[in-house]
Amino acid sequence: MNSRFAITSRRAALSGFTLIEVLLVVVIIGILVAVVAPRLGGRVAESQISAAKQSMDAIRLAVDMYEVDNGYYPASLQSLITKGGEQNWRGPYIRTGALPKDPWQREFIYTRSENSFEIRSMGPDGADGSADDVKVN
Repeated sequence: MNSRFAITSRRAALSGFTLIEVLLVVVIIGILVAVVAPRLGGRVAESQISAAKQSMDAIRLAVDMYEVDNGYYPASLQSLITKGGEQNWRGPYIRTGALPKDPWQREFIYTRSENSFEIRSMGPDGADGSADDVKVN
């Protein structure tokens, strides 16, 4: 009976992973994460910039529709949602009832002149006028 117990406990001891094997797997997983994570981070930033451009294109279309109806660009983006004193206003030009925010949850910046306008986002760093700003006009 003792020999049977000895064989069973010997099999149990041989069937597990050694500490070296477990550490090796952890190191390999760590290397894979270190290689893949920065690439995924870059993709997230690219998708946020793309989403900002799509939102700005929709706003640009609404501004253009406003200009066709009224003969001039709106004083602010709020004019796309709320009627002011415009006689030919046919809005709301943005149907959601609220102005969209950029992917970083900040409001888009709108500037206009007599013949043109610009819509921009401060981008990931949140600083106006920096290299990562996203613009359409």
